[in-house]
Amino acid sequence: MLSPIVSNRIVVLDTETTGLSPQEGHRIIEIGCVELINRRTTGNRFHVYINPDRVIDRGAIEVHGITNQFLEDKPRFGDILEDFIAFIKGAELVIHNAPFDVGFINHEFARLNDQARTLADFSTVFDTLTFARKKHPGQRNSLDALCKRYAIDNSHRELHGALLDAEILADVFLLMTGGQSSLLDEGETAGQESRNVHKPRQLANNRPALAVVYCSERELMEHQQRLDAIEKASGLCVWKQ
Repeated sequence: MLSPIVSNRIVVLDTETTGLSPQEGHRIIEIGCVELINRRTTGNRFHVYINPDRVIDRGAIEVHGITNQFLEDKPRFGDILEDFIAFIKGAELVIHNAPFDVGFINHEFARLNDQARTLADFSTVFDTLTFARKKHPGQRNSLDALCKRYAIDNSHRELHGALLDAEILADVFLLMTGGQSSLLDEGETAGQESRNVHKPRQLANNRPALAVVYCSERELMEHQQRLDAIEKASGLCVWKQ
């Protein structure tokens, strides 16, 4: 969805996970949601940590700081499912890089064999990353970059956290879809921006022919998962353009 949403009730959502790919058995370990009604925060939140019944990747712990020991006494996804559905049902979900979070949530539904339900059965989704790329083409559109662009203080964000990131994203969403940002982005003037647009460089046509080695279906899937992970972390993956 590329235009600002008009639903009266919006839920800004973020997740933290054990790793990058549900296809590799990774799970959700934290969900954070912030409610907006008529584009105003209500103070109503949904926040839960989840025991994934598996080891968290070391790289993921470095990002969010959540450990297996911390999650030992936390509920499983099935235990919080109905409360989660009740909170998001009928709302428009605002998510940054929505395919990542939606993919994980739908994977959790599938693991429970939950009557083949998906997130789409309860809510529609607005992807702020897709919207930001249309609004700010060729620029960095990670959550940190958007905070800088819209002068939102995220200095307290030393580690990722689902609820904290949802709260920050709510501010970004409101400014990006209805507020006014600086006319100059990240210290560049309009003239500088136009001069810094790089045209593709023509390669020499006398290069020797190279053998073509085709990827397997599994290699293509793993490549796509890696691109999605880069996009989730940075907000821009040039290889997907």
